[in-house]
Amino acid sequence: MAIKAGQLKERTDYQAYILEMLREENGYQVRPSTAYDPGYGMDVELLFSFLQATQPDTLARLEKLYGDKTRQTILNYINNEVNKKSRSLLDVLKHGVEFDNGVSLTLMYRKPATTFNQKAEALYQQNVLSVMEEVWHKEGERIDLVIFLNGIAIFTFELKCNTSGQNYEDAIRQYKFERDYKTRLLKFKAGCLAHFAMDLNEVYMCTNLKGKSSFFLPFNKGCGVGIHSGKGNPHNENGINVSYMWEDILKKDTVLYLIDKIIFLQKETKKDPDTGKRVTKETLIFPRYHQFNAVRKLVADVVEHHSEKNYLIEHSAGSGKTNTIAWLAHRFASLHDRENKVIFDTVCIITDRIVVDRQLQNAVLSLEHKAGLIKVMDEKCTSKDLADALNGNTKIIVTTIHKFMYIQELVQELKSKTFAVIIDEAHSSTAGTAMEAVTYALSESRKLSEATPVDVSEEEKSMGDIIEDEIARSGKQPNVSMIAFTATPKPTTLQLFGCLNEEGKKVAFDLYSMKQAIEEGFILDVLQNYVTYKTYFEINKAIEDDPELETIAAKRKIAKYIELHDTNIAQKVEIIIEHFKNRIMQELGGKAKAMVITSSRQAAVKYRNEFETYISKHGYTGIRALVAFSGKVSLDGHEYTEAVMNGIKEEDLPEVFDSNSYQVLLVANKYQTGFDQPKLCAMYVDKRLRGVNAVQTLSRLNRICAPYDKKTFVLDFKNEYEDIQASFAPFYTETILNETITPSDIRTVEAQVDQYNFLDIDDIEEFNGYLYQDKRTSKEKARMWALLDKSLQIINRHPELEKQEIRATIKRFLRFYSFLIQATCFESVDLHKKYNFLSYLVKEIEVGSGGNDFDIADKITASNFRQKKTGENTHEIESKPEVSLPTPNEVFMDEAVKKKLSEIIDEINAAYNKNFDIGVASKSALQMRDILLKNGHLRDSARNNSLKDFRFAYFDAVQDALIAGYEQNQDFFALLLDNDEKKRELMQVFLEDVYKHLRSD
Repeated sequence: MAIKAGQLKERTDYQAYILEMLREENGYQVRPSTAYDPGYGMDVELLFSFLQATQPDTLARLEKLYGDKTRQTILNYINNEVNKKSRSLLDVLKHGVEFDNGVSLTLMYRKPATTFNQKAEALYQQNVLSVMEEVWHKEGERIDLVIFLNGIAIFTFELKCNTSGQNYEDAIRQYKFERDYKTRLLKFKAGCLAHFAMDLNEVYMCTNLKGKSSFFLPFNKGCGVGIHSGKGNPHNENGINVSYMWEDILKKDTVLYLIDKIIFLQKETKKDPDTGKRVTKETLIFPRYHQFNAVRKLVADVVEHHSEKNYLIEHSAGSGKTNTIAWLAHRFASLHDRENKVIFDTVCIITDRIVVDRQLQNAVLSLEHKAGLIKVMDEKCTSKDLADALNGNTKIIVTTIHKFMYIQELVQELKSKTFAVIIDEAHSSTAGTAMEAVTYALSESRKLSEATPVDVSEEEKSMGDIIEDEIARSGKQPNVSMIAFTATPKPTTLQLFGCLNEEGKKVAFDLYSMKQAIEEGFILDVLQNYVTYKTYFEINKAIEDDPELETIAAKRKIAKYIELHDTNIAQKVEIIIEHFKNRIMQELGGKAKAMVITSSRQAAVKYRNEFETYISKHGYTGIRALVAFSGKVSLDGHEYTEAVMNGIKEEDLPEVFDSNSYQVLLVANKYQTGFDQPKLCAMYVDKRLRGVNAVQTLSRLNRICAPYDKKTFVLDFKNEYEDIQASFAPFYTETILNETITPSDIRTVEAQVDQYNFLDIDDIEEFNGYLYQDKRTSKEKARMWALLDKSLQIINRHPELEKQEIRATIKRFLRFYSFLIQATCFESVDLHKKYNFLSYLVKEIEVGSGGNDFDIADKITASNFRQKKTGENTHEIESKPEVSLPTPNEVFMDEAVKKKLSEIIDEINAAYNKNFDIGVASKSALQMRDILLKNGHLRDSARNNSLKDFRFAYFDAVQDALIAGYEQNQDFFALLLDNDEKKRELMQVFLEDVYKHLRSD
């Protein structure tokens, strides 16, 4: 009988209602609290009732051995095993106890994987769930509810009724301050598996009670759907908001599923940063609701659809993704369908990191499994080891994606195997050649052509047949289901793995949002304390000549010159060290750390050297820095490596940085993703960050650091706060793909390639004929080169900038086509032939430097550097969930405008607050163009009018754009608003460009 929360006035009413639901709806036995034995943590009578019903012969043998002491002996054996350091209640429940004479007692019967074994199914049904209220676990201390499995206590509940003025926080306080956690019922490992603090609206749980240090995790469903997702539970129109606890979680099948497949004891050995000793930490892992629900949803869908579908799981940082992946892999490894057939022969967990993450390894190996069924491809393993595992009977393989690049020839007899491929951090490496290699290695079409006799022999197949097989291997394979996990799905990731929502847009199959993770306290909002700086400086010529230099190239070289300038770096290092010393290092009890994001490897080396100089000069102690970069760096006549500069091995850096010896990590494209260091409190950014890269980098700060109340701080020398906010916006709640890719997109890019008239259809056909031969003679190889060279000669007749344009267009075609055949069912033999030809041709196109091969350092000097604070920001992240795939717009390169070096210096000085003129005006005009490109009415006009007619609507819109952008450059825009002639002269420059983009949008 459903009941509304308002009908419950006291905790006892709530308690009575739950008892009724458990008894009437779930078949629980409601037992008197007097049946509880506090010394054993059991309902002894019910335990022996279960043993007698399921194992009478075993009990009889034990009675012959122990006589009238049988009951006491059994209880003592169970209690001793539960309390052993090497075992736990969970282990004893799952594996039972063995007596001296080899006789064993089973304390829980698992659900059989198939329905073949009727006896096993009957024993499973004899598991007994029961509940007691007001349980005295010691004198003077009473627990509201205790759940038992076969007479053994497994869960406790402290209940609160919101209508009486208390909530779950009061229940948590009771567990922390009013309950003795050393009793048999509450003792870690030996006592109950989980302890729940629950009111009418929310549920929190803990697996290790330890007084005031007890850490409770939310076990809530999350409130709201999609872009409205957040913490808590949704309103229940028909009852109580936490009714899922007795309607689902406490049902017999769910409880046994949790114990059998989900809850596990994790052991992790790490070096203690305070003592330097290696210590092993044990944690009893109970899932949060979203983890448990994601695994169940995926399992249920796969049972229905087998390997037909791909899935995207958008789980934020702080979601416990590693454990979710481990649970899913183990469930898939033993999963059967309704006809009792194995669904997946092998489960591959793939990461795009250089080595398999240690935390992921531990999670997968910590879950119960038979020896030999899991293989981790660590740094000692080769691609051959991966191929052997795929060819063998390994059930779960953990590997890097890169090993798949080299196994095509090694994988021989996969026969009719099916695969689940779980991808960790799928925001990269999922739309290119690496993912194609995975698909190729595991594809059924490969098996058909290589391992299985067919009616048509390979020799009899036409080139078209072979190409169709090749296209088929690139797309979704019927024998491979891919499950992609990421917190930051790119548009390409959504296209490949997303599912359609009610509006026909691609979204994730399951969502745990950044917003929910922040609200639940699992991660921090890293944009809450964000300070921006801007670098001002003056540039002067160092030579008499005025050489002509290409504008963009010169500006880029000047920017790098400024980035690496000794004075610039010295000023920034001073700001960083003084800020860290005065504002950060005392956080987390003096254990706070910081990361500095540098723009390049050379910058990282210079930062480290300047850091050491400044620390030494000022005699500071307690601030030491490590540096992280790849390879060797040559700078000022010296060669630097990370290992030599730090004096430690590269692989030891994370552990050394975790110690109390180092406080700051200076990085150049390392440790910006996947690096988990909870003590990071501050980040100093001296590099442009955008999109997923910005989110991934800044998210290194978002880990909580219990028991401290951690606060984060970002000091940014390079980025505008609004740009960083825009990078986070798509991933704050649900990420939605606005439009999907279609075959017409690739036809658009194909037309752009064809307009240069360097391809001959007969040459493409002949080239592919040779390409798909098993063996080619030297003469045929020479002919293939001649066919490529024919096109190459035509391309080389174009001016240098047009050659760059042609090469960029070809690369765009290759990327679009490769992604299209992975993401859709598109098939075109002719287009695939063109793809093959262009794949070889693009490698032969050599383009010059385009005027970029000059050194700027001897032509200019920089002076008057100053770092100015430009803003302090504390805004929350706003959700803007829709993202779009890149469109096949034409690659457009204007004839590069050449300017004299003195004019370029004027522009740079103007852009940095030195006589604003050309540079500021150009930037402001570009901002106006961007405003016009977002004008919906102007877009409609472009689509429906000629350029001649479009110009009227265009110049009308210019006036609105000036007003909209007025705040960005008031002086300049005011001049244009008052001067129609100058306004038309300036904006005429962008007329055709805006028209062309709006028509193709």
